[in-house]
Amino acid sequence: MMNELSLIQRIVIWALPVIFAITVHEVAHGWVAKMKGDLTAFRAGRITLNPIKHVDILGTIILPGILLLTGTGIIFGWAKPVPVDGSNFKKPLQDMAWVAAAGPLSNLMMAFMWAFLARVGVLVPVEFVSLPLIYMGIAGISINLALFLINLLPIPPLDGSRILTGFLPPRMAWQYNQMERYGFLILVALLYSGVLNTLLAYPMYVFQQIFFSIAGL
Repeated sequence: MMNELSLIQRIVIWALPVIFAITVHEVAHGWVAKMKGDLTAFRAGRITLNPIKHVDILGTIILPGILLLTGTGIIFGWAKPVPVDGSNFKKPLQDMAWVAAAGPLSNLMMAFMWAFLARVGVLVPVEFVSLPLIYMGIAGISINLALFLINLLPIPPLDGSRILTGFLPPRMAWQYNQMERYGFLILVALLYSGVLNTLLAYPMYVFQQIFFSIAGL
């Protein structure tokens, strides 16, 4: 369905869902950190839906744009990470796991929101109103499911690694997190080797079928 659109139309359709997905993901981290006793993100003014506070030129604009242009099959990105100080938590490893889990869970919730928006588009009989809602709903579902699944991968510094760290003994957790310096390179290698698509293709297909069904597509 998206193949029917020109490049400019695809950029317009994807821009808002991508920025919103990445922004809310980071806000969720900061909000849960605040609930767990760390006010670092709050004091830095990062618990806000203003995307300007979160935009990372590479992760929010350049990378999603390149992935959209090159047709890799998966579009994802990131915002500037919200600052979190684990020393303010009562149980640093466990509380950090909750903070990490908030990001992917927020993307799952947003996938529901975009599915309902697409559903509205399906029900509206006026084509120039319904089609933008449907296309944007599909984009919103896709980017949020991609962020949900990718961030659950146990590759530091992705959220999945933080969640896993919460279940490891402290020394093992420290050793495991030393991989973080190589995490981005590992992710890029997995993406362009096609391994990432292979790993995520089936779960992405299953989740998309569920959410497209909710959307009435």
